[in-house]
Amino acid sequence: KDLKILEDKNLLFRTRGGGSINNPYAVDRPINEKEFINTDVKQSIAKKAIELIGNTDSIMIGSGTTAYEFAKALHATKNLTVITPAVKVGLELSDRPNMDVFLLGGMIRKNSSSVAGSHAIRTLEEISCDILFIGVDGIDLDFGVTISNLPEASLNQKMIETAQTVVILADSSKFDRRGLGKICGLDQVHYIITDNKVSDHTVRAITERGIKVILA
Repeated sequence: KDLKILEDKNLLFRTRGGGSINNPYAVDRPINEKEFINTDVKQSIAKKAIELIGNTDSIMIGSGTTAYEFAKALHATKNLTVITPAVKVGLELSDRPNMDVFLLGGMIRKNSSSVAGSHAIRTLEEISCDILFIGVDGIDLDFGVTISNLPEASLNQKMIETAQTVVILADSSKFDRRGLGKICGLDQVHYIITDNKVSDHTVRAITERGIKVILA
């Protein structure tokens, strides 16, 4: 009750188990702005993500700056099919040898340089892939995994249904935050790759749910 009163006075934000002076809700910022935030961390996460590909024949890469860093670090040594809604990812990989790129179609959102909408969702109904690598705006232990845009949330939900394995790429700033659109519960996630600034408590809580946490 006391926390509710303080929140009504704009003195704090209520969070799981308490309150915080930091806003826990993610904002839909342009990709060109987010690209320069925590760049070194995102690159380290990308390198760890590549280790999961193994003998995979097909992968899907979502939108966002961490996913884009993963695409930049990706150098296939065998034939690999990449499916993506992200224009920048598609352009980055379009001339890589031994790599076929399938770019989903639809209306391009300027903030993310990624497509969204029913056309892309319908295309995914005829596709299956091994691993999805996806960036997010928020990971909340109670609410689940979120991004800050609703149209893209619907597309990401379909991408998760399409993949056999779901890998979340998220730096530590994304934990205990919520975006506007929920894309899945933690029970649908197989791996989370993040940096070592995530608290031990959070790592334990996630691993207890059967999710593999990899620290970059």
